[in-house]
Amino acid sequence: MSYLENVLTNLKNKNSNEPEFLQAAQEVLDSLKQVIEKHTEYEKAGLLERLTEPERLISFRVSWVDDNGNVQVNRGYRVQFNGCIGPYKGGLRFHPSVNQSIMKFLGFEQVFKNALTGLPIGGAKGGSDFDPKGKSDNEIMRFCQSFMNELYRHIGQDVDVPAGDIGVGAREIGYLFGQYRKIRNAYEAGVLTGKGLEYGGSLARKEATGYGLVYFMREMLKNDGMDLKDKVVTISGSGNVAIYACEKAQEYGAKVVAMSDSNGCIYDADGIKLDVVKQIKEVERGRIKDYADRVKGAVYYQSVNGSHPIWSIKADIALPCATQNELNLEEAKELVKNGIVAVGEGANMPTTLDAVHYLQANGVLLAPAKAANAGGVATSALEMSQNSMRLSWTFEEVDKKLDGIMTNIFKSCKNAAEEYGLGKNYVAGANIAAFDKISKAMIAQGII
Repeated sequence: MSYLENVLTNLKNKNSNEPEFLQAAQEVLDSLKQVIEKHTEYEKAGLLERLTEPERLISFRVSWVDDNGNVQVNRGYRVQFNGCIGPYKGGLRFHPSVNQSIMKFLGFEQVFKNALTGLPIGGAKGGSDFDPKGKSDNEIMRFCQSFMNELYRHIGQDVDVPAGDIGVGAREIGYLFGQYRKIRNAYEAGVLTGKGLEYGGSLARKEATGYGLVYFMREMLKNDGMDLKDKVVTISGSGNVAIYACEKAQEYGAKVVAMSDSNGCIYDADGIKLDVVKQIKEVERGRIKDYADRVKGAVYYQSVNGSHPIWSIKADIALPCATQNELNLEEAKELVKNGIVAVGEGANMPTTLDAVHYLQANGVLLAPAKAANAGGVATSALEMSQNSMRLSWTFEEVDKKLDGIMTNIFKSCKNAAEEYGLGKNYVAGANIAAFDKISKAMIAQGII
């Protein structure tokens, strides 16, 4: 049995109840086969074993009182996966699906994603099975304060810097930061990113993940002699990433015809009216089906038994921006049958492994999440820089830096794939480029 096979077998034995983490680890390790064969010294250094084991996994109780005076109990997590490049960095997710496996998968992906940015940040992830939907502002505030009462002892602007993710937006970050400031009795602005502009946040942070996805897609298409102009695009999700991917794609002349949420999707043959989506999602916190009631000619397709009707809509480009494993093999086959040219992952690991392999086997250009959606964490790192220097950059300055970072990430993926004779396999290219940096840092710092 080879070193790589042995590591994978042991991982499966040790983490048999963590399917999301095993999926993420297998996808990465499979793509590193040629690198590991070239560097036999990695086995003696136990590099892969150390890389796939979190440096620290924290689980804690979060007790809070709802508006009816009843005590509620949730579970909180912080997985500090690898800090060899810089302070741990990664979002907080508040969603009922959160468990240890999802936290570990997200933290593992974050290590590679952060390395690709070229910025000095390690990888982490955290969150809770708390669901903000249907909760009052006061309930969310009380939960966030209780969550921070434990989390504060594990974070710091030079230790671990959380940010937002699903279920954690500007409101939640504000409550978390306020409680951290009260506990610490110090104004450490760099301890959280995604903050409001009034207290140390960065312009363009809200737009960064969606914009960055489209910048990466632009470079990937350009490398193949194509561009976004007049391309028909479908975007799953209708949160931050999806909204601003839509905005930037439309700026480049693409025609976005569909968006979705967990209940179903809307189809607008004339092109999505983004101002309507923003009103429903960012202001009213409503459901995407409301769009069909307000825009003449728009159609709403209900999701049935977990199906994703958006992937049946004919398009040139698909941007899955909702959640993990939302695009499966059958849906990938539907995309290919309908003539899809490229898929850009805006969410974390939104495509199942068999769907990834099918898309690649059928010549579809695939922009992997750890590269294509790195714009959010890259801009979070730029927010940290601004906090450290006690200044604020303009929207244009931040956006220009973001564009440059995403362009460089694509080049890194492309160059790594070509070096190992992998053609346009940007999934493997992203893993190899990130691994090259992480492995060198880990070896330089000794066995820790």
